[in-house]
Amino acid sequence: MRAVVEQAPDAMILTDPTGAVRIWNQRAVAIFGYSMREAVDGGLDLIIPAELRAAHGRGFGEAMAAGKCKTRGRAVLTRAMHKDGHKVYVELSFAVITEGSGRIIGALAIARDVTQRRLEDAASLKPKAAS
Repeated sequence: MRAVVEQAPDAMILTDPTGAVRIWNQRAVAIFGYSMREAVDGGLDLIIPAELRAAHGRGFGEAMAAGKCKTRGRAVLTRAMHKDGHKVYVELSFAVITEGSGRIIGALAIARDVTQRRLEDAASLKPKAAS
């Protein structure tokens, strides 16, 4: 199973019910710039822009209390921060993870870097200069 997680084409981030990072795969390292150790030590706030942290905290708490995510498996576009400070756009999908008895054991986020596509889309919307 470790090989599947490490070789996944998207970032896989698993937290426990308190939000502490437990799994941070190699694609997460590539997208966000933080090593597994840095992510475990620093937590999700490393990649969540300051202006989004309160909303993230509320959403995470609601999902843990309800045992499900509002997004119901749909990917959502959001901003994140790379270790070097640049903005990253990611499509994230979330799941609350339970064990066989139904007890919540954490949350899983799958992230895909869509920064290049987002920048290209924004550039295509800019008005063309008159000749």
